[in-house]
Amino acid sequence: MEKRVTIIGAGISGLLACKYSIAKGLKPIVLEAHSTIGGVWAQTLECTKLQNVKEFNSKVTTIDYTGESHVEMKGWDQWGGAGKAFGSEGKWKVLAENTQDSLTEEYEVEFVALCNGRFSGLSNIPEFPQDQGPEVFNGKVMHSVDYSAMDNAVAVEFLKGKRIAVIGSSKSAVDIAVECANANGEKTFTYFTCILSFGGNFNVYFWGVSLGVLYFNRFAELLFHKPGETFLLCVLATLVSPLRWVISKFVESYLRWKLPLKMYGMIPKVSFFQKIASCLIIMLPEIFYDKVREGSIILKESQSFSFYKQGLIIDGEVEPLKTDLVIFATGCRGRCHPRIPRLAIIGHSESLGSLYTFEIRCQWLAHFLDGTFKLPSIKEMEKDITMWENYQKQYAGKSYQRSCIGALHIWYNDQLCKDIGCNPRRKKGFFQDLFEPYGPTDYVQLQPESRCGSKETQKTE
Repeated sequence: MEKRVTIIGAGISGLLACKYSIAKGLKPIVLEAHSTIGGVWAQTLECTKLQNVKEFNSKVTTIDYTGESHVEMKGWDQWGGAGKAFGSEGKWKVLAENTQDSLTEEYEVEFVALCNGRFSGLSNIPEFPQDQGPEVFNGKVMHSVDYSAMDNAVAVEFLKGKRIAVIGSSKSAVDIAVECANANGEKTFTYFTCILSFGGNFNVYFWGVSLGVLYFNRFAELLFHKPGETFLLCVLATLVSPLRWVISKFVESYLRWKLPLKMYGMIPKVSFFQKIASCLIIMLPEIFYDKVREGSIILKESQSFSFYKQGLIIDGEVEPLKTDLVIFATGCRGRCHPRIPRLAIIGHSESLGSLYTFEIRCQWLAHFLDGTFKLPSIKEMEKDITMWENYQKQYAGKSYQRSCIGALHIWYNDQLCKDIGCNPRRKKGFFQDLFEPYGPTDYVQLQPESRCGSKETQKTE
């Protein structure tokens, strides 16, 4: 039986899926709507760059699954009829259009990997009551996706001489605010729709303690209730839950000391722990608060606003905000369907380090395509989805729909390792495995019945 695979999207998840599929001897067809690879990273702010000379111009226009009837589809107990990637008679028909000459080409494949990510596609523009939205504004309104697509020099010229409001509080919002301040000085206004947060990575220290030690090891994950946990782990998580609060307050005390959050009324109303659980931790540009101090960025906290002819009416503000340009840095919409055969979705859920997350998932996908393991029944998979959804609702609060696994990254990777058939314990000793932070090097070249990614393996590469 042929094993033809189409990968839709050439962002980081699509490129990784391609890399590991090729390693298994497959020859995937990669379809990308834009002229370059890299996804959202191909069109970024000035601080990030991704360059490649390879041309891509294939936009998927339609995609249909043919083979089993509707009755047979409803009766399936497992993907592919037997939990295998290529175990069924059905096929995907993918119609792709060349965006340069509008010619179409049809591909018939046995498996599709949908790698169009969480942050690509439709821009997330807030909805407004009638006569209170962008249509009444005399200035220009754009989304951060469109701004990022601009050439750097063009973007700087575009910003000059304008009074600007940046809507949002995510990474793109703070980066754009700094770029506006650099280009336009005191004429830049920054408006955040929710409280600003702060984040870090494995190299960030709080009162001398690494964030990795506090949150990214197995001991830290003992403080959380986990999907599919045993009774013993459930009891343990309940008993040590006060420590979770202590660690969160420990980090928050450092941030309040280090950053002028209180001075500018930007102290978060939710805990640092909840920010971790919902992947809402960001790294501020080094000069962000320098720009705030000099007045080129003005922080305005509010949960609601509306447009008028000359700018924005901000809830809680006495005077309206006159602006020439409004940039929405409010993210993108994302949707996926959990009950479709012969389809893998990579890049929808996220963590604090998405490249790390996507790479391990793509290794899992490659082993699945190679027949290393079979999927469980649909009933079992949907039960697993429900457990993860309940976990996200419990810890991420209103942000649970972001599908973040940041607080349980190791536990999640353990499940992937068990599917592949390799040892999920990636460290050599008990205490190292319990307290040392886990990272990408712990999951290099996962193989069944091996400890790939160990120190010995890494030294030989």
